[in-house]
Amino acid sequence: MSRDDPAAVVQRQLEAYNARDLERFAATYADDITIYRLPAPQPAITGKARLREVYTQRFASPNLHAEILSRIVMGNKVIDHERVVGIGEQPLEAVAVYEVVGGLIKSVWFFYPAEPFPAGPAKK
Repeated sequence: MSRDDPAAVVQRQLEAYNARDLERFAATYADDITIYRLPAPQPAITGKARLREVYTQRFASPNLHAEILSRIVMGNKVIDHERVVGIGEQPLEAVAVYEVVGGLIKSVWFFYPAEPFPAGPAKK
């Protein structure tokens, strides 16, 4: 597995996250990173500066830890089923799709199954 291999990039990101090492974590992301929290169509985070702001706060949690329950690699996409502790009272589960371009994470889509989809128009 090469250093630019998508799975290796996402694994380095996970290790830096668990170490709460902001510099190593941010180094795995492209400067123009875009992170989405589905089903919202607009990005939740745009740009590495905003990523640093958000994760500076998150990394302040001394019990923060993410584990990968399963991983699928499909081309330059890495799909992780994650469980994160240390954010709230209960573990948080999410599905994350990481898009890796040129050895850096370019886009991420998070889906939190515990959160319902917003109600749409009624079907007839």
